[in-house]
Amino acid sequence: MVELEQTLLRITTIALPAVVAITFHEAAHGWVAWKLGDDTAWREGRVTFNPVRHIDPFGTLILPALLYFTTGFLFGWAKPVPVNFMRLRNPRFGMVLVAAAGPGINLALAVLSAFLLRFAGDLPDFASSWAVANLTASVFFNAILAAFNMIPLPPLDGGRVAVGLLPRPLARPLARLEHWGLFILIGLLVIVPMVGSQLGHNVNILSWLLMPVVEYIIHVITVVTGIV
Repeated sequence: MVELEQTLLRITTIALPAVVAITFHEAAHGWVAWKLGDDTAWREGRVTFNPVRHIDPFGTLILPALLYFTTGFLFGWAKPVPVNFMRLRNPRFGMVLVAAAGPGINLALAVLSAFLLRFAGDLPDFASSWAVANLTASVFFNAILAAFNMIPLPPLDGGRVAVGLLPRPLARPLARLEHWGLFILIGLLVIVPMVGSQLGHNVNILSWLLMPVVEYIIHVITVVTGIV
């Protein structure tokens, strides 16, 4: 029974914060686009907190599970929210706001989770352990999701923010990378580290770049919410 409880705790600690973070991330994109003039996501039922509407069977469920239980690494994606940027009242600046909404809501969720951690210890023993584990994972997962998505490479949110803010001579070549962005990310996240490990070297480039940012975000959040 104890082993079963630990297994369930481990699964829900991974799955629940991840599903909530991804669902809010995608819904935020659609909601901001809707408010700025494009109702495409709203008409397709993507401005919702129902996670089923945002799940990509392979990218959200199968691939993350395979990676986690074989390598310990967690990576995946949800179904992209459809946005017609030309329907926004100010297409270029609107694209920046729509793209930034996803990481923005993840930072808000991380702050809320850290704040709730202050009260989780007041729950009964098992509920307290479960709540602390989930809220701690939520802070970490949302910080990672926000930092990762702000990498300035299309089709990530940071890439679209950069395209919207950079001068046009710099924005155009960056925008043209969108078709190759996912392949570049998979190469950096999976292929390069795998090749490096076979050669006896740690070449997890994105981890080197992202983890200091994630750790700084978490540090700021813990200070702001007073849980240090």
